Amino acid sequence: MSTTVPAPGTLASTPQVAPVVDANHAAAYDTPAGYRAAITEIRAAAAAYYTGGDIVMDDATYDALLARVTATEAAHPQWARPDSPTVTVAAGVAGGGDVAHSVPMLSLDNVFDATTLRGWAARLDKALGRPAAGYTVEPKVDGMAIAARYVAGSLVQVATRGDGRTGEDVTLQALGVAGLPAQLTQPVTVEVRGEVFMTDADFARANELRIAHGGRAFANPRNAAAGTLRARDRAYDAPLSFVAYAVHDLPGGVGLRHSAAMAAISRLGVATTAGSTAGMALCATVDEVVAAVEWLGTARGDLGFGVDGVVVKADDAADRADAGSSSRAPRWAIAYKFPADTRTTRLVGIEVQVGRTGVITPVAVLDPVQVGGVVIISATLHNFDDLVRRDVRVGDTVWVRRAGEVIPEVTGAKLDDRPAGARPFTPPQVCPRCGGDINRTQKRWRCVRGRACGAAESLGYFAARDAMDIEGLGDKIVNALVAANLVTDPADLYDLDVATLAGLERMGPASAGKLVANITASRSQPLSRVLTGLGVRMTGRSMSRRLARHFGTMQALRDATVEQLQQVEAVGPERAATIAAELVELGPVIDKLTGRGVTMTEPGPASAAAGGIRPPLRTEDGTPMTVVITGSVPGLTRNEGNEAIETLGGKSSGSVSTRTSLVVIGDGAGSKAQKAEQLGLRTMPAATFAALLTAYQAGDQTTVESLLR
Repeated sequence: MSTTVPAPGTLASTPQVAPVVDANHAAAYDTPAGYRAAITEIRAAAAAYYTGGDIVMDDATYDALLARVTATEAAHPQWARPDSPTVTVAAGVAGGGDVAHSVPMLSLDNVFDATTLRGWAARLDKALGRPAAGYTVEPKVDGMAIAARYVAGSLVQVATRGDGRTGEDVTLQALGVAGLPAQLTQPVTVEVRGEVFMTDADFARANELRIAHGGRAFANPRNAAAGTLRARDRAYDAPLSFVAYAVHDLPGGVGLRHSAAMAAISRLGVATTAGSTAGMALCATVDEVVAAVEWLGTARGDLGFGVDGVVVKADDAADRADAGSSSRAPRWAIAYKFPADTRTTRLVGIEVQVGRTGVITPVAVLDPVQVGGVVIISATLHNFDDLVRRDVRVGDTVWVRRAGEVIPEVTGAKLDDRPAGARPFTPPQVCPRCGGDINRTQKRWRCVRGRACGAAESLGYFAARDAMDIEGLGDKIVNALVAANLVTDPADLYDLDVATLAGLERMGPASAGKLVANITASRSQPLSRVLTGLGVRMTGRSMSRRLARHFGTMQALRDATVEQLQQVEAVGPERAATIAAELVELGPVIDKLTGRGVTMTEPGPASAAAGGIRPPLRTEDGTPMTVVITGSVPGLTRNEGNEAIETLGGKSSGSVSTRTSLVVIGDGAGSKAQKAEQLGLRTMPAATFAALLTAYQAGDQTTVESLLR
């Protein structure tokens, strides 16, 4: 699907990659004309950004231009203009709106590395004449800034940032935004400020709704949030979220630390950055600040929403008052910008790939571009209907982002930069792999031959370690079996014998005997592994385990209605309908596997342990605890560790938050362990967790209880 190359230390050997400008050490312009042209570009980009229009410039380019303007003004102060973006807030926004802000909504100055962050802290100490009395570190959410006014506990007005002094009234559009209640828990008059944004899930849903109503998909979550918030006559209700990062006129708030003020408005029912999955770190020293920034930079892919940096603030009210502000930014706060996670590059081609289940997808071939510290040369285009609606064409300058910080995706094209003669992409009429017909009834097109089209891929997936774990059944042997027409589906594997396998090239009797033994042993794998190996669409390892544990047997799962399937966590109507249809399609293979003695049952939490002792990772009322594993667990792979959590009655999770019950920490643990310590969560050494699993499976209640103390 995509190719990524770690950026550190490799860019010099990667040709064609445009260098990322070091905004901390930018070069000044040589001429006044260059300086003025940069200001014009920045003003246009800022106007689009702050008014919620189409983003015309990616963050890295904007930051680099601003850095050069700043460097130029330092080197040539006689060239400085009064409308410079280093002087004014939201330069380029002519007339912010009809709502005057009670206090200007200032910008933040930026830093891009630990050295300049420490330099900012040193300047703050110098300005105060004393060391700052602590800092807060919170996520810089990539959304649209607003000010929300409450009177006697009721939300009466919401305004956009605008030009920093006046903003646009979006009160009606903001009703229903998650985290911004219409009524506070107490009848107080207060103003909260923060970001309206879309989570990753919200963004996907918003695009579905917009496309369904005839619109073009949003280019990125920030555009989606801004466009949705400012749209007065929407034909649909797209989901939006809010987190506060500041408060004004809080009753009893004079002299409060920033962290205490955020806690106060959280008690009023308003969502804050501190309550998000990113949290708010309280730091006593700059070293602790740097560590917190590094943690958030590592963890941002697991947050569930986009962040483009970290905001560091002096926590103490006296420090903030003494430091003061310039005309455009407070001196007591700074934004640490991460490497851009959205960039532009040229689309040089569109390829069509066929997956193991016959799914046919378009993939973008890109000029290499660095996104979030990784060089991207290909990215997903999702599906053909989406590609047509986005109207992305070869030769276009396209927006590329790393969805969830992992999967690169093309989110749209800069239509104004489209080259003459660029033609719409023509989707394939037949399957590119086998020439068969294509089923176009769903968003994701499929070859009508389904898994038979990609038999080798399906068999390899079935045999993989996280599925049936058939050691020795690698790609070469699978391809040889398919080429010889010895195997067409997973059930055929169990008909193989030593004599047949020994006849394959480079497969002697001894190797054939081992492979037959391994195939035979895989019959005892539990139902969850069988489901994983079958590759039921819209499921993965975690979902396969949930389905297997919920229904217990393959027959109960096959008999389940769409409504009954929706009783499983994270199974909605569309997923349930797809799973039900897949199980019908896979029926003949499932019957063949059953006839060959493959296990079709799943041990439940109560029966997994000898003697049926209580699963230790459940609360008194039987609710599964949320458990995160970071680092390695002795004797277990990552997937086996997650399986172990569920065997012990818990629910596995990939991210640490205030809702996490337990964090298992092993060798190689990183940011998740630090986050657990910051949040004061319960932790357990990985060796203890492994011993707990062993004791539980042996029915040793005494040892289980001692390990849990």
